[in-house]
Amino acid sequence: MAVQDLVTYNFKNVFALHQVQFEKACIANKNERVDSYKIYWIKEGKGTYTIDFESYSFTGNVLFFLSPGQVFTVDSEKVKEAYQLSFTRDFYCIQAHDAEVACNGVLFNNVYQTPFVSPSDVETKRLEMILSGLIEEFRLEETAQYDMLQSFLKQFIVYSVRIKKERDVVKEDAETKLFKDFSLLVEQNYKSLHSVTDYANRLGLSPKSLTKHFQKLGVQTPSDYIKNRIITEAKRKLRYSNDAIKYIAFDLGFNDPAYFSRFFAKATGISPKQFQKK
Repeated sequence: MAVQDLVTYNFKNVFALHQVQFEKACIANKNERVDSYKIYWIKEGKGTYTIDFESYSFTGNVLFFLSPGQVFTVDSEKVKEAYQLSFTRDFYCIQAHDAEVACNGVLFNNVYQTPFVSPSDVETKRLEMILSGLIEEFRLEETAQYDMLQSFLKQFIVYSVRIKKERDVVKEDAETKLFKDFSLLVEQNYKSLHSVTDYANRLGLSPKSLTKHFQKLGVQTPSDYIKNRIITEAKRKLRYSNDAIKYIAFDLGFNDPAYFSRFFAKATGISPKQFQKK
């Protein structure tokens, strides 16, 4: 969103809320590659956005949802009041919680349908209540703040799913379902299964066929998806645990710590030890 933040709340660089309240026209042709999950709530405004090379126009009160890796461009925009929630997989993994919230494939990674959700007046009031609670929790900075913030985010997502399902017939075509099944399998098995063949076999497909399905969706390859999930967990453990690098490697399914270090360095540009010291 090409608007200036009036208020920003941030929790350890893994969850943030940006609040804007002014009117400004903007045109930005530069693509932005999204690096975290983002929820945009434009309560009052209009504009045209390009998401993954598809153009969408909106007017009024809308929500939309972006996933890491998507390409986002503001073609034109005039916003009076808006909010942006952004969070990383470290804070809230939608795949891990999908059985509870059913948002993956409906709000996030929804590759075929319009990304916008339009809440009614009654639904808007409910979302405002959740957001007010979230802002209050950001300000309090009390004990167990992580759990409370995550709880409010989860409420916001669940209620958005309900609105979406009430407005639209949620499609479940073959490619979308396959992507969802694959992402859930990776979430459950990434520590022990590292190859595309492992997952393709479980899905009853050849690795080549699985890759072709992903190409149709225009998403990252199955190999990159698996690699990125492993790297995400490696970063968490390197940053937030006291485990030695070799034990982190073993936990993530690497028999050779040296190979894990090369794998991590190739993906991130720095060694696990350098990342640990950052």
